Amino acid sequence: MKDPLQHYWQLRLQEVKERLIANNFAAVVVDTAAAAGRVVRDDILPASAARVVSYGGSMTLKAAGLHDFLNRGDCGYEVIRPDEPEIPAAEKFERRRRALLADLYCSGVNAVTEAGHLVNLDMIGNRVAAITFGPKEVVVLVGRNKIVPDLEAAMRRIKNYAAPVNAMRLDCRTPCVETARCADCRSPGRICNSWIITERSYPKGRITVVLINADLGL
Repeated sequence: MKDPLQHYWQLRLQEVKERLIANNFAAVVVDTAAAAGRVVRDDILPASAARVVSYGGSMTLKAAGLHDFLNRGDCGYEVIRPDEPEIPAAEKFERRRRALLADLYCSGVNAVTEAGHLVNLDMIGNRVAAITFGPKEVVVLVGRNKIVPDLEAAMRRIKNYAAPVNAMRLDCRTPCVETARCADCRSPGRICNSWIITERSYPKGRITVVLINADLGL
């Protein structure tokens, strides 16, 4: 077999896709980040008839080229840019609030269980709020490294890997930056504030999960 690792994950991701669909999510499997970007740009966005689009912070969205696409002036959509550089913090916060009423919201994810449940932990809460309610449609991009056996493994992954590495990436002043372990801290810069477990999509098909056969994001 030419590439057993890709084949292994193709089978695993197909199983997760079937579980997600059983949980009322729409789901698709693609091989690369670039392919994920094309699916969103060429298929999901046009089919949604969205006029207003926004997004949450996500390394996977950037890897898929969606961040650059949505920040182009000619993308064809009104884009609420919560991370536009050199705007005041109050304006960034207000844009996050406005994004909750976008037609379509793009996001990454912290973990997806083999049972087809999405698990996220957020600092401000805008990303988990948008996934739960507000935008008419949500698109979630998921690298294969985010797949975990169950909820316990998801929380362990997030608290002791994704959160500390993100805190390091963002230059936060939290204990995990020094220890690489969650201390359930009370730091002013704590990024672990709001959990959400999305077991099913409601309404059916509101959330589309794009599973990517590549290691992406944290």
